[in-house]
Amino acid sequence: MTKARSATPRWQPRRSRLILVAAIIGVAGLLAAACGDDEETAEPAAAPETTQAPETTEAAAPAEEAPAEEATGAAACAAGETDGDLAFYNWAEYIDDELLAAFEAETGINVDYTTYESNEEMLTKVESGAAIFDLVVPSDYMVDTMRREGLLLELNYDAIPNAANIATEFNNPPFDPEHKYHVAYQWGTTGIGLTYEVLDLLGGESTWAVLFDPDTAALVPGSISMLDDAPETVSAALKYLGYSIEDVINNRNEDAVREAGDLLRATHDRLLKYDSVTFGDDLVNGEVDVAHGWSGGFALSIFEADAYETHVYTIPKEGGVRWVDTMAIPHNADNICSAHAMINFLTDAENGAQLTNWTYYGSPNAASTPYILDEILEDPGIYPPPEVDARLEFIPHAGDLALLIQDMHSQAKS
Repeated sequence: MTKARSATPRWQPRRSRLILVAAIIGVAGLLAAACGDDEETAEPAAAPETTQAPETTEAAAPAEEAPAEEATGAAACAAGETDGDLAFYNWAEYIDDELLAAFEAETGINVDYTTYESNEEMLTKVESGAAIFDLVVPSDYMVDTMRREGLLLELNYDAIPNAANIATEFNNPPFDPEHKYHVAYQWGTTGIGLTYEVLDLLGGESTWAVLFDPDTAALVPGSISMLDDAPETVSAALKYLGYSIEDVINNRNEDAVREAGDLLRATHDRLLKYDSVTFGDDLVNGEVDVAHGWSGGFALSIFEADAYETHVYTIPKEGGVRWVDTMAIPHNADNICSAHAMINFLTDAENGAQLTNWTYYGSPNAASTPYILDEILEDPGIYPPPEVDARLEFIPHAGDLALLIQDMHSQAKS
């Protein structure tokens, strides 16, 4: 997901004015349980079942003459061990440069950091083998796709002891039910950022109609943008049409997907652009008055522009998307131990908090909570109340619908 922009650290104390803005309209985030209730913080999870090195069988000769076979691959990695420079492929601007530098200083290896703007872009690169990456950050549904296609390695949790810091709510999710292939990185929601002027014109209640209904969209004094992301645009259209995203995809409802595609094509001429990178900045800079995008991107842009009184992130009344981004190791990674070392580094309590304090997305790391800024923890646009969380859905693994969903998005843009 598109994240922070400036190179300055985002983990110094700040004023907590985002809280007031978000609370005014009851905006949303992900997994209410992940942020705990008013009195208690979620307990860290026990690390998922460890992938052990293979057992050896007793040989006929004395033990000293027949040493056990050495473990290989992920099973050979120990906590903190590295085996070469790390090729890290992540979403655009989704980690603090200082965290990368700290990892390099701690391990003595270099991080070759490159970025992508959609899960599908990353998948294409990994599938083609045109470039080899040691660590990628797929979203929930993409973990499902990649593990089914044999594109991910099973993790060795002995090399990731800090994975025990991840809150129990993130254990054994539907997209990786045995929790073999991923560790949660950040989480958030997808909704609408808009000006208070537009929100007032909508009667004070956010709705997908501001994108998809021509009469409602006509109330917007300026321009409108949508994410350049097929699953997200189709999901937004499905929510407006009254469908459950999970039901449509799990039941392979092609008719509903085509109906969403028709709606996206009808919406195209009203949009200024499709953008997954600058949507938050475009909103606060006045390039658009309504933008479809991800929670943290809006929260950080509003904070940096001191635009709390003029702009806000919302979850529409019809509901929206929740998501979890994860850390995973491609099947053809060169430096598997270095990848495990980075996962362990980023799931350290203080490092995990620094990541969230920089991105303004929710942290799945329960041990990080004491180090996360109050303005983030208390913002319902990042950590939602239960009544808003109930209106959110994951985007499931699309299977044979994936191509149709991509086609609907591509046709809408053409």
